[in-house]
Amino acid sequence: MAVANIRKNYIYNLAYQILTLLTPFITMPYVSRILSPASIGLQSFSFSVSQTFGLFANLGIFTYGTREISYFRNDRAQVTQIFWELKELSLITSVVCFFIYAVFVEIYVKDHRVLFWVLLPNVIGASIDCMWLFSAFEEFGKIVSRQIIFKILDVAFIFIFIKHDSDLNLYVFGSVFFSTLTTITLWFELPKYINMPDWKKLKPFRHIKVTFFLFLPTVAIQIYSILDKVMLGFISETTIESGYYELALRISKMPLMVVASLAGVIMPRIGWLFKQNDHEAVSSYIYYSFRYVWFISVPLCLGLIAASDNFIAWFLGAEYLEVAKLLKVSSFLLIIIGLANVTGSQYMIPVGRQNQFTLTVTIGAGVNFILNMFLIRMFYSYGALAASVIAEFSVLACQLYFLRKEFSIVKIFLCGTKYILAGLVMFVLCTVLNKKLPQTPLGTFTIIFSGAGVYFSVLLILRDEFFISNVRRSYEQFYSAFRNIAVTLIRNSKFGNDTQA
Repeated sequence: MAVANIRKNYIYNLAYQILTLLTPFITMPYVSRILSPASIGLQSFSFSVSQTFGLFANLGIFTYGTREISYFRNDRAQVTQIFWELKELSLITSVVCFFIYAVFVEIYVKDHRVLFWVLLPNVIGASIDCMWLFSAFEEFGKIVSRQIIFKILDVAFIFIFIKHDSDLNLYVFGSVFFSTLTTITLWFELPKYINMPDWKKLKPFRHIKVTFFLFLPTVAIQIYSILDKVMLGFISETTIESGYYELALRISKMPLMVVASLAGVIMPRIGWLFKQNDHEAVSSYIYYSFRYVWFISVPLCLGLIAASDNFIAWFLGAEYLEVAKLLKVSSFLLIIIGLANVTGSQYMIPVGRQNQFTLTVTIGAGVNFILNMFLIRMFYSYGALAASVIAEFSVLACQLYFLRKEFSIVKIFLCGTKYILAGLVMFVLCTVLNKKLPQTPLGTFTIIFSGAGVYFSVLLILRDEFFISNVRRSYEQFYSAFRNIAVTLIRNSKFGNDTQA
């Protein structure tokens, strides 16, 4: 498979991540003025609960399925067998989780019961999910094209139908409905990759041991990405704190999508190269990923800290100024999670070191849970964010320790020095502009573009090879595409003139 496919798939994935990044910029100012902080907190809490049940229904199948099919993607019979066995297994786990969820809703949910039932697709979605098959084949174009279409429809749905705070149920329905449609439409593409199975030969439970071990780190990760919202809701006894926390986390993780967009593309390629025993290529890809994370995450983190006051004032409104303060803490997750994404998702899982991966995220989950118990009680949403940052850092530190023989820790951090230096210069400028400029969209965008200009200029002065080579490559590809279009137009024009003559 050509290396060029990595770039193409990365562009596909990045295009969707950019759309996902831009969508909240379009909808969040509208939604924050229609829905109250309490309603947004309730939405965050109910989503977290339904996703927790959905997590158990998935049972690590997405990660395991992607990895296994990337190993055997040249063998249609093996792919067919693996796919249908995992679908049968996910159907069983989804049915079990559905009944437990139904009991939970009917017994423990006193208010807003309809909202929890609207979120049912989050619980049973694993039974119809097939995106992992296309990820394993690196067919990101098929996934992204559908995601973009339904993301746009979801945005239109929000502006057309969400008019009052009482429309919370409808708002949540739109989100899960369009997400489910994305998955359903992919099923029409399946005959190109798999056959109908021999149902008698399927052995779904042969995968349960490995999926369970891959499920453990997923559970651990969710403890500090979902459970903290649940704990914040219970301990603070108010959905307003959850609302502030949700918005701060959501905004800080919007740029994280750009940082992590390479992970979904690289993981199946690493798995395939590892199966071919091409360890040199694996190492090259991983070091490239580290440099990419530093290059992207440092300016995003420092820029978000510097511009948060200016941005939140007009973006969410005066009612949400507390979110700006929370962003200054949550922004550090961009760098930490970005680096941990490389060590964990891009390397440990595809090369079969899921036991170590499980241990690291279990340690992180334990750290997060213990810190949440104390910090949330004292500092509410600030405590939850501080616990998340410390927990994520503990995961990264443990993973780097386990990989110290394969990758130089010193080299990993040294490759980020130029980006940190350029980021600090940018941060000083952005902080000054944040105090001088009005709190308007124009003020925020002035900070962003001025900061980006300074950041890239410093990298040029420092002669950063990664930045310069990628700029040169992008220019060459743009020039080549433009030249081909121009040549085609000239030939067509000449052919037309010859025909007329």
